[in-house]
Amino acid sequence: MAVPESLENYLENIFILSRHQSIVKSVDLARAMEFSKPSVSRAVHILEDEGYITIGDHGNLSLTKSGHEIASRVYERHLFLTEFFKALGVNPQTAEQDACQIEHAISSETFNLMKEHISQFVKNVSGEDNPLKLTAEDLGQIEDKVNAPPAAEDHE
Repeated sequence: MAVPESLENYLENIFILSRHQSIVKSVDLARAMEFSKPSVSRAVHILEDEGYITIGDHGNLSLTKSGHEIASRVYERHLFLTEFFKALGVNPQTAEQDACQIEHAISSETFNLMKEHISQFVKNVSGEDNPLKLTAEDLGQIEDKVNAPPAAEDHE
């Protein structure tokens, strides 16, 4: 069953927040997404009911395995599409907005073929011959961000 775009956005934001802070709460999510606390609370409970997150005793939000898979997939698409659009010459703000919309609509098949094609192109064309101005290092940084471990808990 497909996850609605709005819920994918929540999962992606939990994923991103967890890379920067050890504990993610609904209030953090509301602040990051610029949504009201009641809206976030409702969405968080839907995500929990669907098995995409768990809510700890102190309100800590954690992605389940299926939630993590969806979130990391969406985040990878977001990063890749943003960098690709910027490499085409799209201004960064528009590239970010367009990527945010397309990341939910593009099929896995199309995205994977697009990523593979662009990755091969970037590996085989370098320097001034590369009209995209997208490098293998840029693509590696995307992989690093997607695969970065969550922030460790501080034990002070």
